[in-house]
Amino acid sequence: MTRIIAVSNQKGGVGKTTTAVNLSAALAEMGSKVLLIDMDPQGNATSGVGINKNDPENTMYELMIGEAEYGDVLIKTEYDNLWLMPSDINLSGVEIELLEVDRREYRLKDTLEPHKGDFDYILIDCPPSLNMLTVNAMTAADTVLVPIQCEYYALEGLSQLLQTIILVRKKLNPYLELEGIVFTMYDARTNLSVQVVENVKNNIKQNIYDTIIPRNVRLAEAPSHGMPITKYAPNSTGADSYRLLALEVRGRSERKKK
Repeated sequence: MTRIIAVSNQKGGVGKTTTAVNLSAALAEMGSKVLLIDMDPQGNATSGVGINKNDPENTMYELMIGEAEYGDVLIKTEYDNLWLMPSDINLSGVEIELLEVDRREYRLKDTLEPHKGDFDYILIDCPPSLNMLTVNAMTAADTVLVPIQCEYYALEGLSQLLQTIILVRKKLNPYLELEGIVFTMYDARTNLSVQVVENVKNNIKQNIYDTIIPRNVRLAEAPSHGMPITKYAPNSTGADSYRLLALEVRGRSERKKK
């Protein structure tokens, strides 16, 4: 059964795209068929798996406004078991394009529904804002995975994001759940990182992953080479951490099936 996970946090710079790309790659490495959907106009998930943002003839923009079909946008990456639906800056115009379109919140869901069985996991990299693209992702998704940076303002905006999940569940997708919260950019040498983890755990009592993604030089370098960390530096701490996260995600998926 396909599991659709929206990776979302309206705060930028929290490791959202890094998590979407590397979790996708780690799941694919384990043998799962994975589709990564880039719903961020910045297109960083697209370039993060080695696809030049200027190359695809059709992107999520054309798909969302009805100028392209699912098969026109789907790209097989150079990595085993990993496919991509790319994005570019044009996607930022979708909000206006869809203003008077029926079922505009369901554009992505309606597109994916006939093809869900093609993949084990579909991960959606959301933009760093709570807009129509994010709403489309959450309407299509089963769960929302929230990366949180280990910094002073970690909880800022989290309550708004959780409230958005509740609203989407109430009005658009009654089955939407919180997949989990994953801490990123953790530095064990600082008291701040330790305090942030404890603070979030005390305020959010459920669905927190055991795996914590460390601050890692190799992890920061990988996007500039257009490679997931599992390929760029397969023996690094960053790669090992995303493999552990993938195991946790798979474990939760298995429990859902039972």
